Amino acid sequence: ASDVYKRQDSSVVDDSLKLPYEDIKSLTKAELTQLIGALGEKKFRAEQVYDWIHRKLITDYEDMKNVPKLLKEKLADISPLTVVTQVDKQVSAIDGTAKYLFKLADGNLIESVLMRYRFGNSVCISSQAGCRMGCRFCASTLNGLSRSLLPSEMLDQIYRIQADTGERVSHVVIMGTGEPFDNYENVRRFITLLTDENGINIGARNLTISTCGIVPRIRQFADEQLQVNLAISLHAPNDELRKTLMPVANKYSIEELMDACRYYVDKTSRRITYEYSLVKGVNDGKEQALELIHLIKGMNCHVNLIPVNPIKERDFKQTEGPQISSFKNLLEKNGIACTIRREMGRDIDGACGQLRKSHLDEDNAE
Repeated sequence: ASDVYKRQDSSVVDDSLKLPYEDIKSLTKAELTQLIGALGEKKFRAEQVYDWIHRKLITDYEDMKNVPKLLKEKLADISPLTVVTQVDKQVSAIDGTAKYLFKLADGNLIESVLMRYRFGNSVCISSQAGCRMGCRFCASTLNGLSRSLLPSEMLDQIYRIQADTGERVSHVVIMGTGEPFDNYENVRRFITLLTDENGINIGARNLTISTCGIVPRIRQFADEQLQVNLAISLHAPNDELRKTLMPVANKYSIEELMDACRYYVDKTSRRITYEYSLVKGVNDGKEQALELIHLIKGMNCHVNLIPVNPIKERDFKQTEGPQISSFKNLLEKNGIACTIRREMGRDIDGACGQLRKSHLDEDNAE
């Protein structure tokens, strides 16, 4: 965090105070209380500040109406209040899905998506600006990785969308730009802040993290025994095919990945979800379906079939409806719970990384 936000006046806080972030919105309530105390203020001021930031969702220290001016000035000296700025917004005429393009303080661009369901509003957030995983069907990775996001920058995507719509966000998925487990510590802190009853207070069971399969981090995450939902981007039932789609498969084999997934299920007693993007003529045949059945049968899991989103940089085509149904039916006949992901925001740049990529291309063309 220190290379993103620098203290403007290092004399404001005693050097003996060791905080993990100088970015105030990334601090837990306990850490903020410690900071406020070090500034010579009473404990209740920390409660006020935390409430303004994480419940009232203010964007400027000056908006903290009941906080003394001197304290606001001290906080501003320590770090700017992290806020993502809306650059673009597309709303689907089909289903009301809204795609947001946000700019970070350093100029990097990230995406978020608001999806409205019967059970409530779900927001898909980014965990990195860009991605270095190189999955061939994903637009997020085409420009590489710029940097990982701070906890505050992940939170503020939700805060800005909630402020924009005036509607509560009840579910969060970390499936936008970036690989969450490539930014593990910041994502872990984000979970703590997101689920804090003193803040926006979204339950852990309403949070889903998707990973392309970084095996050591899956095991580490399992050991934390959180009640968070875990989704694995699988997309192929064997090493050879998976390597052609996902470079991460060159480092971690299917066998290693499955062992980690079983470890996660055993440790947490949580069902795991396997994301499987269907690419016409590549991974959508009967042979691949039977291999997938053999791979995961007997595990507490669910398969989410995703008709691949075509991107112009790749020649992948979407599997047609009858073939998708055939694949799904074969899995279900063999006792594997399976759904076809409802396509949302298809008439906008709804797929991961597409809106950001289009803006980056425009900037580069100028």
